[in-house]
Amino acid sequence: MAIGKEGNVKWVDGLRGLASTLVVLTHIARAFDGELFLPASHEGAQPRPMQLPFLRILVQGRIGVTIFSFVTGYVCALKPIKLYRQNNQDIAFTSLAKSALRRVPRLVIPCAFATFLIWVMANLGMFLVAKQSDCWWCGKTAPDRQANAYLSVKHLIQNIISTWTNGRNAYDGNQWTLLPLLKGSMEVYTFIIATAYIRPKFRMVLSLMMFAYFWIGADSAFGMQFFWGVFLCDLQNHSPANEWLTRRTRLSRVLAAIFLILGLYVASYPEGHPEWMAWSKYQHTVLKHILPKDPDFPRFASGIGLELITLGLHFSPGLRDVLSSKYLLWFGKQSFAVYLLHGPLLRSVLCWMVYGIHVPPPITNDKGETIQGTLMFPGTLRLMVFLPFWLPLNYGAAMLWTGYVDPWCANLTEKIVGKFMLARDEKGVLLPQ
Repeated sequence: MAIGKEGNVKWVDGLRGLASTLVVLTHIARAFDGELFLPASHEGAQPRPMQLPFLRILVQGRIGVTIFSFVTGYVCALKPIKLYRQNNQDIAFTSLAKSALRRVPRLVIPCAFATFLIWVMANLGMFLVAKQSDCWWCGKTAPDRQANAYLSVKHLIQNIISTWTNGRNAYDGNQWTLLPLLKGSMEVYTFIIATAYIRPKFRMVLSLMMFAYFWIGADSAFGMQFFWGVFLCDLQNHSPANEWLTRRTRLSRVLAAIFLILGLYVASYPEGHPEWMAWSKYQHTVLKHILPKDPDFPRFASGIGLELITLGLHFSPGLRDVLSSKYLLWFGKQSFAVYLLHGPLLRSVLCWMVYGIHVPPPITNDKGETIQGTLMFPGTLRLMVFLPFWLPLNYGAAMLWTGYVDPWCANLTEKIVGKFMLARDEKGVLLPQ
């Protein structure tokens, strides 16, 4: 799902690569060291290095999903906005129609295939170690085997469907984000079509109004980010804005530094107990006065932080060039595969590395009750020894997916779309005047 070569917009692909890496790191932390999501291990304790502001973003990882939403809005708006500014609305409409038609199978097909693979892994017993370990996240997210083949196939089909109806997938809980991302892309397409003949500056105002609408509705992880992506895409294609950056390079650098530092600080907001540290308590006080009623404080902090960070990137073409480096673009290319595969690989291979491959036998207690034995976490040192082996394995699997599975999904999508699309010389029936 690369963006392409439409000017210097590759930085968004690099940003997406960083987001997928953060999601992997946050799930490792959630599985084996949940204290990292707090500002300190307990009230009155000195914070560990990865619990400090800025550094904690690496393991907290919550901003990753927010980045995916921002990228969705940016990418969906990119080509039509460029065409609108060239007064090629008709070509833009054709592009939008094709993109909207392809987007559903391009998401549904690979996600269904990933769910099928995890279903096979579950039925082969590859998650039994995870389910009997003291890793609560691994056990909670690992799917159960069904009683018989009929129930197992039925359960698989139900979960493939429910991924796109209510965002639930027992085989891969990470797929909960895909339904709101699909809906959001359609919202952006609708907005772009509705504003086709509006002057760019007014379209930017309208996208900010949509941003404000979702702010009021407390949709900080998705709705706000979709239309912030649309706004920033329009802004970066706006000639006066680019001329301003060219004429005021020193001021741009200062603004970039301010927005980046402030954004990273806000995005550091902890998942719980902000009152335990002065920096997070101050953040909570400020957020409480500016957010709508009953907000999700951590998600809002990540959203506001990302908006400040992307503003900083807007004022710093140099940093955008860094994100456009071939290394980060490679991570961006693997991002979707990494997102789909890291969960089952964590609950299988990484758990085997940490806990071993043997499942403990049932234990009979004093009351004569039979209970399952529990594998105990052997310590952080063992985890750190095996992570340098597991992480390359994760990205190696993603490369295979990107090289073989994704092209197959793309070809299948084109075949499906080709069956429905009008031929170039075919015209529909005109409606009566």
